[in-house]
Amino acid sequence: MDTKLDTKTILEKEFKTGLRGYNQEEVDLFLDDIIHDYEAFKKTIAELRTENERMHRELDSAQKRPAAGSAGTTNFDILKRISNLEKHVFGSKLFDQE
Repeated sequence: MDTKLDTKTILEKEFKTGLRGYNQEEVDLFLDDIIHDYEAFKKTIAELRTENERMHRELDSAQKRPAAGSAGTTNFDILKRISNLEKHVFGSKLFDQE
């Protein structure tokens, strides 16, 4: 996922001022909010990727074990659950890229 902006670019962005320019303090406060959101998004994405990797490892491990008939869960059920979780975590973007 490539983004045009990062926190450093936002922080260092300078705006030209004119006769009726923007209030610099308001712009700075708004950019601070954007930086905060970017940092939160990056953290959330990292956490979701870690969770996704853990789930894939669990799936791989479960596929290597013989299916437990008494549990009533099949590999298809597990794959369907993981697919639903991925859709929930990453939304339709994950499936649009394929």
